[in-house]
Amino acid sequence: MLQYLIKTIEHSLGTAILIALLLMIAYRDGAALSRRAAPIAAAAGAGVAAILSWVIHTTVWINREFLNIGILSAAIAAGLVFIPLSFGVFRKKAPRARKAALDASLSLLSAALLVYCLPTVILYPSEFLLAGESVFSTDFLFKTIGYLAGLLIVFLAALALFRTRNGIPDRLLRMLLTVCLAINIVDQFSAIVQFLLARRIIPMSKGVFEFVKLTVNYDNWFLYLILLITLPLPFLLWALNARPRGTWENPARLRKLKSTARRIRRYSALILVCYVLSVISLTVVKAYDEREVTLSPAEPMNIVAARIFIPTDRIDDGHLHRFAYISTEGIEVRFIVIKKNESAWGVGLDACDICGATGYYERDDEVICKLCDVVMNKSTIGFKGGCNPVPLAYEITGGNMIVQIQDLENEQKRFK
Repeated sequence: MLQYLIKTIEHSLGTAILIALLLMIAYRDGAALSRRAAPIAAAAGAGVAAILSWVIHTTVWINREFLNIGILSAAIAAGLVFIPLSFGVFRKKAPRARKAALDASLSLLSAALLVYCLPTVILYPSEFLLAGESVFSTDFLFKTIGYLAGLLIVFLAALALFRTRNGIPDRLLRMLLTVCLAINIVDQFSAIVQFLLARRIIPMSKGVFEFVKLTVNYDNWFLYLILLITLPLPFLLWALNARPRGTWENPARLRKLKSTARRIRRYSALILVCYVLSVISLTVVKAYDEREVTLSPAEPMNIVAARIFIPTDRIDDGHLHRFAYISTEGIEVRFIVIKKNESAWGVGLDACDICGATGYYERDDEVICKLCDVVMNKSTIGFKGGCNPVPLAYEITGGNMIVQIQDLENEQKRFK
């Protein structure tokens, strides 16, 4: 649940804020074409992103790396054209050409930002289910709730920001958008450089390496900077709309001014709430979600000849029990045992084919994969599939569970 709340906010909030600011500029520019072009471009970008998501999920036709390089290059070019034009460059010398270029760059930038961001977000639900799991499981429900909560926070933040467009001074709005776009361009340029270095298209140098290392290590700081730059807006809007401003000829006009001011204050409060929830999700909640889980210690067992004997009366309580065997190569091979019902046991390695030997732990009477936080269906432990523990053969004889040492020796490579 928390994982997808964090991932959704982390990947889409910055783009949502930029789209909101771009639409605010379009609706305040006074040019009818801009008002039509920007929303149409954003809708087209969202549509293309949805189609790309389906193609990426169902085929191997698209190379995401090359696709993203093209999208990011278009976004950077559009941003570099849009920024000076938004401040009035060529307003007097070539007004028609400026207007056309402004509309084109604004439209391309809006579409490119969404085409780059949305496929990843749209495809998150495809990760919710592992093989053998049901959409009616608690784990699937929690992941869906976290995902939808993240989308709701991002959507409300962008909507509230856009709805306050008439309360922000024009010059301030353009300055905020310029700074946020510059921050985003640096982030986009870093992604392009990483790709070119990985493909060895450009040579590695100390300066390039330091730049990439800095942007990778502090990737979330680009989002934090955008949040920090736009954070004063709610407070400023609240102050500017604390009381009606201007003149009014009659009580009806005064009531309208009060209603407008009240509406802007409410949207300002919503912006602040969404920002606070986002920051808490990306810091406190993320730290909690990524906390290190300590596996329970291995329990004692009896080794006789080439077999391991575990008394069943020590493992029949329905809880997870962990055991460890040191192989002939000195490798610790762990396995787990849990009684699933009166007649069935779940026995498997403390590792799976997907996440490796990270292990499993028990939380609130549920068995959880330590790496991906997936909740195991106890009834499927001991069977292949998904994130289930790798099955381990056993037999019950004379009140003991017996595991062959050779079976553990054969699996020691998983724990290297």
